[in-house]
Amino acid sequence: MHDLIILQGQVHDGFGSPPVIADVAIADGRIVAVGSDLGPGRATIDATGLVVAPGFVDAHSHSDGVPFLADAQPFKLFQGVTTEIIGNCGFSLGPSNPKDAAESTEPDEQRFLSFGDYLDAAAAAGPTNHLAGLVGHNSVRETVVGVERELPEGALDRMCELLEEAFEAGAVGFSSGLEYVPGAYSDSAELTAIARVARRYGGTYATHSRSESEGLAEAMDEAIDVARSAGIRLQYSHCKASGRAMHGSSQLILDKLAAGRRSGVDVLGDQYPYRAFATGLVAMLPPEALEGGVEAMRARLADPTIRASLQAIAENPDNGTGVGLWREVHPEDVQILTHSNPEIAGRRLSEVLAGRKPWDALCEVLMEDPNAGTVCHSMNEDDVLTIMADPLVSLGSDNGSPVGPSHPRAFGTFPTFLGNYVRDRGVVTLPEAIRKVSSATAGQFGLTDRGWLGRGAAADVVVFDPETIGHAGTYEEPDVRPTGMVHVLLDGEPVIVDGEFTGARRGQILRSGRR
Repeated sequence: MHDLIILQGQVHDGFGSPPVIADVAIADGRIVAVGSDLGPGRATIDATGLVVAPGFVDAHSHSDGVPFLADAQPFKLFQGVTTEIIGNCGFSLGPSNPKDAAESTEPDEQRFLSFGDYLDAAAAAGPTNHLAGLVGHNSVRETVVGVERELPEGALDRMCELLEEAFEAGAVGFSSGLEYVPGAYSDSAELTAIARVARRYGGTYATHSRSESEGLAEAMDEAIDVARSAGIRLQYSHCKASGRAMHGSSQLILDKLAAGRRSGVDVLGDQYPYRAFATGLVAMLPPEALEGGVEAMRARLADPTIRASLQAIAENPDNGTGVGLWREVHPEDVQILTHSNPEIAGRRLSEVLAGRKPWDALCEVLMEDPNAGTVCHSMNEDDVLTIMADPLVSLGSDNGSPVGPSHPRAFGTFPTFLGNYVRDRGVVTLPEAIRKVSSATAGQFGLTDRGWLGRGAAADVVVFDPETIGHAGTYEEPDVRPTGMVHVLLDGEPVIVDGEFTGARRGQILRSGRR
């Protein structure tokens, strides 16, 4: 007897095939049959009129610390996301140096001495959905040399050793964040050496490249060259043409991805269905401003001569990479999401100028709180649509912690895509949309038994109403529960039932080679 049978749903296999009206039988955490007259089940779900699909796989998230929050966090399950790829943009919660590990006190930001220690702790804490981890190049580099530009003799060898330890512990790949320090200080040779370690373990390289704006072409070329030099899969993170000077450049991204594949690189991309990005406000500064850490940055910004020289670097039109994000935005585009000063938090940079020039206001806002966060409204809707329609681009939320002020992508990326863009605007068909959010990502990260629905697959399954799926969250009120997700199963166990979370923390840490 089967454990569970999902009855008469519109079944999508996750590969883009036309759906079929069928039953789905589950036993011992696996799909055992799809068809009709499958025999008895201990329990049934009536999916008449609903879509039955493989659980969604988020290609790009920052949910690394979510398992350590006191309460279960179903914000991704309500979107149908059963697996997240974490450790993106070069940052993972391990490895780290002993000082950073000892000083990290916030539950969702704590650091671990090794990547394996992090995976073990996250598994013990009990994830609410599955997590598969990338080890962050920035985190590895900072562990070895801190926030310094130059690598002393032996440092790269030590970094590679830490990568090996991470892959032995179960990392599915590594990530870089080349607009952030200390990753911005690396060169292609350093990245290639690390990528060749990942190659030995069958890992994937995911990159937040050196520029998503005026240096975009050069940045994409570097990412593809690194992947080619190591013979490794490449995930090009959060595809976007950011900044008004780049509006209309979406086809450049798609042409680069296609050319990379024609040249033999297994490259895919991901995006989120929004026109604003979120990051630390400090990313507006050139990397030179940040060398040596926070206090060194404050001292530079306090010096009028150095501040002016940094502005010249940031605004130099001859450089497209390594200059920070300042040229991508205007003051009215910069929504300061979090700041220690309540008179600044929640306001646009243009609203806190107080007679200062925008660059001076930025520097002084950062001197007061170097950890300030921002949402920047920098993309064009036509570019978002063009990128979304391409078969080489899947979905990644780029979410952070669900606690505190946030971007609506944390709570609504997948329902927004399926509701607004697929159902209402017809950017892609529903079978193609489901492929984008399931098998396209799972396969790219080696999750061979996730992201598809058929005999032998892990029984991560979503059942949703295609007529009502959506998200009403806004930048002012992002944490609105999505609509339309009726049932979600993790390894055959219901965790969303009739739209409500059961409270069970049934997620796993999916380790490479040990699933």
